[in-house]
Amino acid sequence: MDRIVDIATDGRHLSLYRGFLVVEEQREEVGRIALDDIYAVIVHAHGTTWSANLVAALAERGAPVVFCGSNHSPVAVTLPIEGHHAQNARFRAQWGASKPLCKQLWRRIVTAKIAMQGSLLATRGIAGAEAFPLIARRVKSGDSDNLEAQAARRYWPLLMGAEFRRDRNSPGANALLNYGYAVIRATVARAVIAAGLHPTIGINHANRGNAFVLADDLVEPFRPLVDALVVAMIARGLDTLDPKLKRQFARLIAFDLRIGGEASPVSIAAVRLAQSLARAFETGRPSLAIFDPPTPIEWAALARSDESDEASE
Repeated sequence: MDRIVDIATDGRHLSLYRGFLVVEEQREEVGRIALDDIYAVIVHAHGTTWSANLVAALAERGAPVVFCGSNHSPVAVTLPIEGHHAQNARFRAQWGASKPLCKQLWRRIVTAKIAMQGSLLATRGIAGAEAFPLIARRVKSGDSDNLEAQAARRYWPLLMGAEFRRDRNSPGANALLNYGYAVIRATVARAVIAAGLHPTIGINHANRGNAFVLADDLVEPFRPLVDALVVAMIARGLDTLDPKLKRQFARLIAFDLRIGGEASPVSIAAVRLAQSLARAFETGRPSLAIFDPPTPIEWAALARSDESDEASE
């Protein structure tokens, strides 16, 4: 399986040597991994340095480098300029996409996200979950009624408790969510580039300071997967991000999702979603390859992944 490399120890130096990413501390090698095995690199340690050759070699392989702040939320990402043989044509189609098409695409993204939220709540037997399929069906073009936000206001108290507030700068569950979302965001950003799309041209998000708005659009249906894992961690008293929990988040990219009756890991589901978006821009038809919500058994398997990791320690 492709691996996510997490750099969490201060003062490490990252370099390239004969096809390997080499990690050094005070000029002594402490680890290495083959570049071809790397899916993404996540850096959130102070004083980390790296060679330009390494970043270029990772970009050639389509592996993003994600830089995180002290709250474990991404602040920068490096990705290759070229990602697909038809990139120029797809850039033009993406830039020229009509507003009605983008609004219909966004409706499908929001509908899928709300359906995922409802599925997770229902699997956990939480009263109020039955409202989410109804909300999902009511989403209009462009989510003009802002049902995504309305669903979120119901979702977080039901899932995490009435006192919970989603705050990127808070510790505990919020920090775990930040890191999990960073893993999924890197996965989607890589898929966006591989599909020949430009990451700064979104279908809904339009933050001028965000160079990866398209990844933030497409990541939305995947977020409840992170939520489910975090809830399971909190239930076991695990609320501090450590190497063991990071490994569990990294394994999310291998979790199987169903698309049209076929099982694909999250990493491939992200590629299929991005490729379908590229085709939608080219054809003008708002069709997306969005995965189905997991079954109760599949949600349970995701929640148990932290237990299996703990048992293997």
